[in-house]
Amino acid sequence: MLGLPKGSLEESTRGLFAKAGWRITSNSRSYRPSIDDPELDGRFVRAQEVSRYVEHGFFDCGLTGLDWIQENGSDVVEVCDLVYSRASTAKSRWVLCVAEDSPIRTPADLAGKRVATELVQTAKRYFAAKQVPVEVEVSWGATEVKVPDLVDALIDITETGSSLRANKLRIVDTLLETNTKLIANKNSWADPAKRRKIETIALLLRGALEAESKVGLKMNAPKHAVPAIIAAVPSLRDPTVSPLSHPDWVALETIIDQSVVREILPQLKALGAEGIVEYPLNKVVY
Repeated sequence: MLGLPKGSLEESTRGLFAKAGWRITSNSRSYRPSIDDPELDGRFVRAQEVSRYVEHGFFDCGLTGLDWIQENGSDVVEVCDLVYSRASTAKSRWVLCVAEDSPIRTPADLAGKRVATELVQTAKRYFAAKQVPVEVEVSWGATEVKVPDLVDALIDITETGSSLRANKLRIVDTLLETNTKLIANKNSWADPAKRRKIETIALLLRGALEAESKVGLKMNAPKHAVPAIIAAVPSLRDPTVSPLSHPDWVALETIIDQSVVREILPQLKALGAEGIVEYPLNKVVY
C-alpha cells in the first residue's frame, strides 16, 4: 500500500510517477487512485498524515515531507530524498516571520508573545531550545494574513519567498529545511519482497527527478575534432563514440545539464560537429 500526498504536492507527484513509469489516475474527489501496476495499491491523504499511517502499518511506504515526519515524531525508514515541490526542484524552508515594520529582530524578542503555525510541535521545540517563552497556536491556513493583527509572528513554509514579500513579511530565522522523502514502514522494509518493490520505486523516482535537469545530446563530428569536443562537453561520463560509414567521421552521444546547452552548442558547431540533436530524458539512473 502506497501513501500519496493530497493537496499541493498531488499534481507534481502524479507527474513524477508518470515519468518514472507509473500512471496514477483518479477523479478530483477520489482518495483511491488507480495505478497501472498490479503490485501497487494507493491512497491519497494529506501530507501531514502520511508518516503516521506509514509508521502504524496502514501504508507500506509513502511520500511526505521531512517537516511532517519530524512534526509527528514518526518512527519510519527514510528510504530516499526526492527534492521536488509544486513550484520548484529546490528545498523548502519553514521560517519565522514578522511584519516588515515590526521592531522584532531576533527570536528572543518574541518572549511573551503569540506565534501562529501549522507546525506546532516543531515550533514549540524550537522556542524551548532557545529558552524563549511564547504562546504557539495552531493555524489552519492563510497564516500569513494574521500578522500583526491576530498574532505577533508566524512560522510558515516558503519555496520562493514571493508570498511572504507580497504580504509584507520579514524573515527572522529559519527553523527547518525540508523536502519530500520516500519513507517505509519498518516491518515492510524488513520483508524482502516489499523491500525490493520499495527500492524499485525509489530507484525510478530518483531517476525521473535526475532527468528533469538533463538532456541527451548527439552529433556527428570529424575524427580529428573528437578530443576537443570531449574536452568541451561536461558530460556524466566520456561521450559514447561510434563509427559512421564515412571512415573519417564518428557519432557522439552524451548526457549533459540542460542549463549549459545554450553555451555548448555554438562551441560544438565551431569545433566541426554537425547534425547536433538535443532530446529530453525520462529517467537517468546512476
